[in-house]
Amino acid sequence: VQLQASGGGLVQAGGSLRLSCAASVGTFYTATVAWFYQAPGKEREFIAAMFRNTGRPYYTDSVKGRFTISRDNAKNTVYLQMNSLKPEDSAVYYCAVGTRLILSSLTNFRSYDYWGQGTLVTVSS
Repeated sequence: VQLQASGGGLVQAGGSLRLSCAASVGTFYTATVAWFYQAPGKEREFIAAMFRNTGRPYYTDSVKGRFTISRDNAKNTVYLQMNSLKPEDSAVYYCAVGTRLILSSLTNFRSYDYWGQGTLVTVSS
């Protein structure tokens, strides 16, 4: 499975971006899909995910109410709509797919099987 992330860029604080992650084969319907970000010198951190069994979205506290994860199974694509962006949101954003992870490991990047190449988001103040 190959994942292609896109949509990053430079935006002013308060602005919006939508990230996309397209899979090479149909996998989203039965897998957990997630977004992580990684700032320089820091570990990869969980942002949002849609759990494979229920499709229910989960978010880290810092993005609740601002970010929305969604997926289009017909297009094999997962999205991350990011609104009200802040300078501290600046990072490389990665999409990920986990085929067998359990709910308790949702936020652990080591639980995911496939990763996109990352897309850079820079939010200026």
